Amino acid sequence: MASTDYSPTELMICIAARLMKEARTAFIGTGIPMLAAALAKKLYNPDLIAIFEFGGIGASLEDLPRAVGEARTFYRAMVATGICDVMETAQRGLIEYGFLGGAQIDPYGNLNTTVIGPHEKPKVRLPGSGGANDVGSLCWRTIAIMKHEKKRFVERVDFITTPGYLDGPGARERAGLPAGTGPYRVVTDLALLGYDEATKRMMLLATHPGVTVERVLENTGFALIVPKEVAQSELPSADELRVLRTEVDPQRLYI
Repeated sequence: MASTDYSPTELMICIAARLMKEARTAFIGTGIPMLAAALAKKLYNPDLIAIFEFGGIGASLEDLPRAVGEARTFYRAMVATGICDVMETAQRGLIEYGFLGGAQIDPYGNLNTTVIGPHEKPKVRLPGSGGANDVGSLCWRTIAIMKHEKKRFVERVDFITTPGYLDGPGARERAGLPAGTGPYRVVTDLALLGYDEATKRMMLLATHPGVTVERVLENTGFALIVPKEVAQSELPSADELRVLRTEVDPQRLYI
């Protein structure tokens, strides 16, 4: 049963959780990815192995972590190790999904979390890569979660912090990145997006309830591929919202 009483953040969490229904391993970041992973484990995929940057592998997520390196990312985990071992696990091809965010994203899924403006004299200096470059370079499929605004969805990012498909088909392989890896989905507050197999450019898959294709295009700063048929995202179910609000984040730290 669907519910119409939800926030844009709750919808994004539910959509991200549904994307993990078949996942075996997922590299999880702070915020929405944590909530989505916890929701997925409770409702859709109890065997999901959540992996955190600072060494927690397979934590139960019974109690929501506040950050990627705090104690709850190790609670009832399969492994308690460190950042080097986690990155090596990704290099070995053992992490299926990776969640990312960014200040800018371009048509090929390249992400910028370094600077806005020229690198030598930026208008804004951002936090930088952290583990995002490793995640985007080595996980089989990456999912970006972002607010959908024209200033964020740009024709060319000011700095490539995390590689997507770089400048098109074959570019990742030419750069020495593992074949078959790359961007998979983008979850925003307006839509669900993916990538065209032939061109590697971003394409619209579904608009969220109440959002038109025109509104998505107005908030995208590049030519977005729009197929003949665009789906509509499913509303959050009553069960999803109940678990999210009462079990995943009862203190409303993020929602």
